[in-house]
This record gives sequence, structure tokens and C-alpha cells, in this order.
Amino acid sequence: MREDGEPTDTSRAGQDESGPSAELRSGGRGRGPRGGGGAGMAMQAGGSNSLALARLLPGPVRRIDREIADRLSKAPLQLNQFGYDPYGFHPVAARQLLLPAALLYRYYFRVDTFDIERVPEGRVLLIANHSGQFAYDGSMLSMAMLLHARTPRLCRGMGEYFLWRVPWMGISASRIGTMVGTPENCVAMLRDGECVMVFPEGAEGANKPFRKRYQLQRFGLGFMRLALETRTPIVPVGIVGAEEQQPGFANLADFGRRVNLPSFPITITQPWFGPLGSVAALPVKYRIYFGEPLSFEGDAHDEDSIVEGQVGIVKGAIGDLLERGLRERTGIFR
Repeated sequence: MREDGEPTDTSRAGQDESGPSAELRSGGRGRGPRGGGGAGMAMQAGGSNSLALARLLPGPVRRIDREIADRLSKAPLQLNQFGYDPYGFHPVAARQLLLPAALLYRYYFRVDTFDIERVPEGRVLLIANHSGQFAYDGSMLSMAMLLHARTPRLCRGMGEYFLWRVPWMGISASRIGTMVGTPENCVAMLRDGECVMVFPEGAEGANKPFRKRYQLQRFGLGFMRLALETRTPIVPVGIVGAEEQQPGFANLADFGRRVNLPSFPITITQPWFGPLGSVAALPVKYRIYFGEPLSFEGDAHDEDSIVEGQVGIVKGAIGDLLERGLRERTGIFR
């Protein structure tokens, strides 16, 4: 998207093989403000096999793979001599793991972003509405920050504990910059200048029935206490489209807790189609709206009644963004 909110020509992704990611292939250094010089070298050290495999992929896939590599090379990363950041992120692994999300972002959900330039440099909390059963909304928000922010940003997600109990899932999540969603982890990231996204509605928002679409559910207070403790600006984000990607009928939350899951939604595809039913999504069109940054003063340990008032301001801002998105879109799939 251009800064005025109009779609950009995505043909920039189709640059020549000798173009934007040549720096990574030649071992160039990460050029972000905190770039520790490891992004390009890590790509060179571990990416030769990936590049060989990439040549077997269709042209559009190769182009977006190179675009991911180029944007990662410009992101503000702090990598050690082995190519990892303090939270387990690794650019070579991330390049491979992010490719499917980037393809979904550009060709399946066809994401448009609006006012992404409002996101400030340095530490920031992106606070968004949650919906859609499966966490495609977080993935698409992350891709927006990587592919369309003026300075590419790695958007840190805060995952549920159960992800780290699934074989390989926790490792894969760490390699793309996601951490277990504890207050301690979030504070550490914010004090380190990271961009962290939080969905305060949690599973209650993600797995609500379709009849409650675009109705914001109860917001937790934790994100506001973290913002007050670390003096971090908050950018409200409204995500339009995800509500329709997998309409749900009910949420068997009690049953979910018995099987160690945060919820157990019943949708048009789940549980009828087995494991694939949980990730199936209709090709809806996403529209992501970024609000003006909000800064709050106060004590992180204030009474709930005080913090609830501050949270209400953020919730109201997200509600306004959703109203704008619903008003401006011309259909669910376009």
C-alpha cells in the first residue's frame, strides 16, 4: 500500500535475480538501526540449500521468497555469531517458514493495509481485534509489518502455552520470532525495542460464533499494564475480513479445557474434516487498519477500575477502525 492508503503495484516483488536480495546472498549485513550485522551472513551460511530448492519453485513463489529475504536483511535484528537473536529467531529458518504466510498474504487473502506508516520506530504494542478461529489474522498482521512497513519490522507474537507442547510447533514459532505469552517475555521484548502484537480478546474473540462477528469481546488488562510499565506506545489495529474466513456456530470451551486446548470451536469445517478443518479458510479479502499511536501515563499496578478506563480508550479506537473498514469494503471477497 502507498502511504495514502491506495494499493501499491506488487510488481516490485518480481525484481531480477540479481536485485534486492543479492546483499543477503553475498553475505551483506543487516541494515536496521539495531542490526547486529548477522542477517545477511546468517542467510549466506545457511541459505544455500534453500536457494537451490527455490530455483525449482514457480516464478511468483521465487519472487516473493526473494522479497522476504530482502526485507529481512533490512529489519532491525540483533543476531549473534550463530545467526540467532535473543528469542530464538533465525532468518534462514524464518525465510522458509514465512514463505507460505507471504503467499497467503498476497495471493489468497489479498491483504490491503491502511495507514501503516503510523507505526512508530522502536518499541511498540500493536493491539488488534481477534477473530477467524485459526490465527491467520496474527500471521497477516505480521506479514504486513514485514512487507509493507517503511522499515521492515519483525512483529513478535505471544503464543499460547499449548503450542510449545505440540511437536516441532514451539521450535518453529521461536524461529519466526514468537514467544510464549508471559508478561516477563513481553516486558523483555519491549525493553529491547521490539514490535509486539497482542490480541486482548484471546480465544474468546477468535472463537466466537459468527452471529457475534465484529463485536469486540472483553479485553484483558494485561497489555495496558505492560504498556504502563515499559512506557510503550500502543497502536490500535482493526482487522476486517478474518471474521468471515471460517464461520463458527459454537465454542465448546469446557470440552476444550478437558483436552488441554484453550477452546474447541464448531465451524463449517471443524471437526467434520479432521485436522485440516481447523486450518481451512475461505478466500476472504483482508483489510488491516492502523490507528494513531496512543500513549498512557500511570502506574502499572493501579486499581483495575483505572486500567479498565484506559483499556476502554484502546477498545474504542479499534471499534472505530472496524466501523471504517466495514463501511469502506464492497464485499467479503473483494
